[in-house]
Amino acid sequence: MINCIAIDDEPLALELLKKYINKIAFLHLVATCDNAFDAMEEMQKQQIDLIFIDIQMPELTGLQFISSLEKKPLAIVITAYKEFALESFDLDVVDYLLKPVPMDRFLKACNRAKDRFGLLTAQSHDPATKDPDHFFVNVDYSQVKLKFIDILWLKGYGDYLKFYLKNNTQPLVVRMSFKEIVAILPPKQFIRIHKSYMVAIDEITSIRKSSLFLGELEFSVGESYKESVEKLIG
Repeated sequence: MINCIAIDDEPLALELLKKYINKIAFLHLVATCDNAFDAMEEMQKQQIDLIFIDIQMPELTGLQFISSLEKKPLAIVITAYKEFALESFDLDVVDYLLKPVPMDRFLKACNRAKDRFGLLTAQSHDPATKDPDHFFVNVDYSQVKLKFIDILWLKGYGDYLKFYLKNNTQPLVVRMSFKEIVAILPPKQFIRIHKSYMVAIDEITSIRKSSLFLGELEFSVGESYKESVEKLIG
């Protein structure tokens, strides 16, 4: 169960948000607040895993509130303004929803939060050493263990990643962002070569001009990532 709070200074919007949250079985609505300061007080009382928050609020905006938190829960922004999306994602929010939010879009955002919460929970319970050799991903309602050594390369598309693994003929499809996976994979073992690709360094067989090879498989190296690739060969 994911403990959450809803924060919005508009009573009707807050009531609709409460109605939506109560329909989702894996969410537990702890409190509703019409300002950021009441939300802070609630978060001091108990563990909050997820916040649903508006941006334009008096005294302290939603983004200022998220920035102020030392220990940040997952956050889904719900607003009437498009222009704050980039700033919101810089704060690593789970999703950015524009009012009025249809239920199917709201559910999609909540499922994203559930996936990320599952990943974070699995990592926090992992009795891993300082240098873990694996991580967990959420696949079909199960936590699947992935060892770094088994990953050949991965591709990002939309809200998903495809993991190409040793001894697997089909890729493993996981709902996860590139930002999340970059924070997980050890930089000594993996390198990002394109906005949509990462490869295992040990699997690289050759590098030629703007291409990188894993055996017979060729990858184009993005302009922004050429310097990183060049460092591999000194």
